[in-house]
Amino acid sequence: MPALWIGHVTVTDADAYGKYAELAGPAIAKHGGRFIARGGRFVQLEGRERPRNVVAEFESVDAAVACYNSPEYQEALSFAKGASERELMVVETST
Repeated sequence: MPALWIGHVTVTDADAYGKYAELAGPAIAKHGGRFIARGGRFVQLEGRERPRNVVAEFESVDAAVACYNSPEYQEALSFAKGASERELMVVETST
């Protein structure tokens, strides 16, 4: 079943996070991920607000987790650590 990779982010170092974004996009695409939402307008109804929200679709939970654990994404992630506060989850869709 398809799965959604959902990230909620507060950027604390724009330059370093920019390098993350430059590398993360191609890594996600290489693993079959397709962005559905990336930093667009949002309305926070409950919980902690993060100014940047990202949703990508993968063919499965396993594919999304494999992307996260890939060398390409881990290289990108090295730039996000210390440059952001983030929550990231993968959720299987019901369709």
